[in-house]
Amino acid sequence: MFKAKAFLIPALLAVLSLCPAAAQTNYYAPFAFGTDTGYARGADETATGRWFEKSEADFPGKAGEKKRHFKMIKWFKERPLDKAIGFCLYTVDHGTLKLTAQCFPLLPKEPKTVTLEVMRGGKWQAIQEQPVQYPGWSAHFRVENWDHSVDTPYRARLGELASFTGLVRKNASDKATITVASTSCNSPYDESVYERADLVKNLRSLDPDLVFFAGDQSYHHDEHTYGWLQHGVQFADIIKDRPTVCLLDDHDYGHGNLWGEGGKASQGTKGATDGGFMYPASFVNMVERCQTFHLPDAFDPTPIKQGIGVYYTALNIGGVSFALLEDRKFKSAPLGNIPEMGPRPDHIKDPAYDRKSVDTPGLSLLGKRQLDFLEHWATDWTDAQMKVALSQTAFCGAVHLHGSKKNRLLADLDSNGWPQTGRNKALRILRKARASHLCGDQHLAVVVQHGIDGYRDGPITFTNPALVNTVYGRWWWPEDEKPGSGAKIDSPLPWTGDYEDGFGNKITMLAYANPKHGHGGDLRKNRGSRGDGFGIARFNKTTGEISFECYPRFWGGKTAAEVQYKGWPISLKTSDNDGRKPIAHFPEIKLPEANMVVQLINDDSGETVYCHRIRGKSCTAPVYASGSYTLKAGKSTADTILAQKKF
Repeated sequence: MFKAKAFLIPALLAVLSLCPAAAQTNYYAPFAFGTDTGYARGADETATGRWFEKSEADFPGKAGEKKRHFKMIKWFKERPLDKAIGFCLYTVDHGTLKLTAQCFPLLPKEPKTVTLEVMRGGKWQAIQEQPVQYPGWSAHFRVENWDHSVDTPYRARLGELASFTGLVRKNASDKATITVASTSCNSPYDESVYERADLVKNLRSLDPDLVFFAGDQSYHHDEHTYGWLQHGVQFADIIKDRPTVCLLDDHDYGHGNLWGEGGKASQGTKGATDGGFMYPASFVNMVERCQTFHLPDAFDPTPIKQGIGVYYTALNIGGVSFALLEDRKFKSAPLGNIPEMGPRPDHIKDPAYDRKSVDTPGLSLLGKRQLDFLEHWATDWTDAQMKVALSQTAFCGAVHLHGSKKNRLLADLDSNGWPQTGRNKALRILRKARASHLCGDQHLAVVVQHGIDGYRDGPITFTNPALVNTVYGRWWWPEDEKPGSGAKIDSPLPWTGDYEDGFGNKITMLAYANPKHGHGGDLRKNRGSRGDGFGIARFNKTTGEISFECYPRFWGGKTAAEVQYKGWPISLKTSDNDGRKPIAHFPEIKLPEANMVVQLINDDSGETVYCHRIRGKSCTAPVYASGSYTLKAGKSTADTILAQKKF
């Protein structure tokens, strides 16, 4: 379970030094995020101050808003006391367990310290205590030197009031295939407000090794604690006993759309297209603490503007290395940076517009810090056989109809298809590592191969469907209703092949799952045909094979094999994530060991052309352009020169 000498002393220190923090916190301080702006004053009102004494009359706004807020407090009050810990979620990476216990808002006389216990010899043993944080009502644990070779039952205990039990799974390194459940966009506007029983049952039947929430876990904007608890309680039975990744998207931060501009403050102008965060930094940091503390430590934790934190990092699950990205935080905003083409600063409808006019110098997508991280991640193969990037949204605009079938939009600057130069920089790095990409946000399931310099030369992205698609449907629907160009895709779907998105980015559509109905009202009325559900991605470390599967939310008593969306499953190989055509190859080289990391460096530019783990004891390394190259190899990083040659 644990290496005794390594954990007993930190656990004792935690009990002695951290418990007093709860006594020093004013858990009922009003205006927890200040009073400087309306966003600050209205943030998390149902879970701050003396929340348990508030009535409808205490909330601002019209009657509907008052009832909305009071309904949230009513749920908090009606929660059984023994369920005051709503859920737990965790990851383990390179020997460090990080776990969050998320509590409901607590009453003054209720305990404010959570104890983490593990089962040893048939008995629960306390290993660490941490105070409940306010605002946010979460407790956070970090345990180093975790023995990841065995399954370990755990229990988070809130005094004698409540507890929550789960299982820290052992390392999945002995499994040939790592399975990821890929999800996003959990709309609360649904018949079942506080449960997702069908979804959880179906997800558990597929037994993923990792659950990935790509963003929009909460749609309640100003009331994050309520929205986060609602989401976590719905999925508690799937996230309690396996690693979970949460990335934050615009709605989690209280935005309809978000261009983070490196952490600046937004005035909310024209839908926050002025860039930055509308809510105060303290609110943003609370949201990130609640949803992302349990992730591995940030690659570079240096805060950005306003003291806002970052969480981009890497996570290893059983030999598959995942890069966890923040699409929104460093991205440039449209307002003031590009010409407005209407009807909104972030929407373009005119097919005659100059695509280059919006790709101006100095615009950022992932930002230099994350690009540097990706370059490092692409060449560090410690304990990794395959690589996958996880982010909020797609590196293209693979949608034609937005909100209803009557609303055709050429380009949406909320996607990672813009700015194009930033998009291509990110994709080139992913291609170096032959990394697949999983994301959400779009409410439309698609599988796309990106083109960078030409069609089909870049990595492949699986955008998952919305978990609950009741508000804003989207459709892939070419205006001419014709297949794309290029080699025919083996698919039963009519509109596959090579296309350009509204930014001029080259994409190859491999599969899509359109809703059947045309606007939000019809989507809500037709639970079985609105295109929602989840994705499953399988990564076979032995063969390099990849499978993408796409499932509806409701299965109607059928098995998984019977219900996949038309066009899925899709089978690929890791090598498909680099579609460049070689002009030549190095002569075959026998490697010192099998399955080494091979890196090709362009001697003229110093840039890495690719870096990936091969299968076997020899390689004939491809070259894609004339020039001088150095070929290197190694176990985890390529540190030994194998050959140098000019082509």
